[in-house]
Amino acid sequence: MPDRLKKQFGLGAVAALFVLVVLSVIGAAIARLGWSQQIGSVQDMEGARAQRAANSGAEWGLFQALTAAGIWRNCNGATQTLTGMRADLGMNVTVTCNSTVYIEGQTGTGATPVFTDVPVRVYRIDAVACNASNDTMTCPDAARVGSIGYIERRRQVQATDR
Repeated sequence: MPDRLKKQFGLGAVAALFVLVVLSVIGAAIARLGWSQQIGSVQDMEGARAQRAANSGAEWGLFQALTAAGIWRNCNGATQTLTGMRADLGMNVTVTCNSTVYIEGQTGTGATPVFTDVPVRVYRIDAVACNASNDTMTCPDAARVGSIGYIERRRQVQATDR
């Protein structure tokens, strides 16, 4: 029998190896997709917690600035880190308060009114919540920004004393 009419062997092994490589690539892609989905879900939940913590920090700052019992009646640059939310939400919140006094028109009463300026204090409360690694850390954490597990949310509010 001539050499060119002989049967060729080995195609089955090459095909099986090709199928194994393709299946392993597909398996790796599915695993990577599942991992990315889990990371995204965790970041969504942590983001919601951070937003809730930032909202609570802003409310705390407003209470401190606007009530007689508050410690921030004249809050120029006052800053406080709230670590108490770490147990409930896993977040530290840094709250900053600044205020500016403006003259808002004039007021006067009586037959010949004496007009006096009306001062209005405008408070600006800035609350930043982040998933801090310990109780002594303040937010925002410049060293962890951009890392895969770092979550931060900011809430800014303005209010007046009138």
